[in-house]
Amino acid sequence: MTNFLKVVVFSLLVISGFWGFSNYGIPQIKPADPPVEEKVDLGAMTMDQFIALGKKNFDGKGTCTLCHNSLGRAPMLDKIGAVSAERLKDARYKGTAKTVEEYLMESLVKPSAFVVSGFGKAGTNDTESPMPDVTGGGIGFNEVETKAVIAYLQDSSGSEVTVEIPKMAPPAEGAAKAEEAPLTTPEAVVNKYGCGACHVIAGQSGSLGPNLSKIGATRNKEYLRQAMLDPDAVIAKGFTAGMMPKNYGEQMKAKELEMLLNYMAGSKK
Repeated sequence: MTNFLKVVVFSLLVISGFWGFSNYGIPQIKPADPPVEEKVDLGAMTMDQFIALGKKNFDGKGTCTLCHNSLGRAPMLDKIGAVSAERLKDARYKGTAKTVEEYLMESLVKPSAFVVSGFGKAGTNDTESPMPDVTGGGIGFNEVETKAVIAYLQDSSGSEVTVEIPKMAPPAEGAAKAEEAPLTTPEAVVNKYGCGACHVIAGQSGSLGPNLSKIGATRNKEYLRQAMLDPDAVIAKGFTAGMMPKNYGEQMKAKELEMLLNYMAGSKK
């Protein structure tokens, strides 16, 4: 009986120790607030301030520097003003822009209109860009933010800034928007939110983030849920924090999120 009591007491001490360590010894992770639209007074804004807003969104909400950097993941943009004019004349260009400003807008919202050689999706012969539309997906620029980034790109590349500051502010946050029906396939969710720009998933071949083609073999649905809603809580080996947008939980409909999670959890072969 004495040995039994000793075992019980020892077990309780061990369990208490683990409980205490898990609750107080491990730092608690608090998810960062998702990026929000910049509240600006367009009527009083100078062009220098508008360009500064563009830089802020380029470096921050847009996460542009994750790819457009010296690591060679995407083309450098330090001379984008000059090369844009040349690309408009390129035989491979398939857009409708007539000016540098229009080309820059097109490159942000329809990036496959022209794909720089060597930077297209694998297997597309540089006809399809891995870059998502910056007005959708995990970025979600509004008109002001998009035009501010164009102004910044023109200014930072030494070109004339031709963008005009919009006269009207975007709708206030929370304003009523036309409700869109939820997407019906995981492939559609992957395409809309630009997941394939970074991951191998649903036939997409991104290379910036972890390969998700067989993620269900090693990770369960709850792990994947946390990775979607709080991506910096656990960082996959070989990758760094801050690479994945933190606002997918705000942008995706609940049905879309669950469908994507089920798809990933079931991807095992």
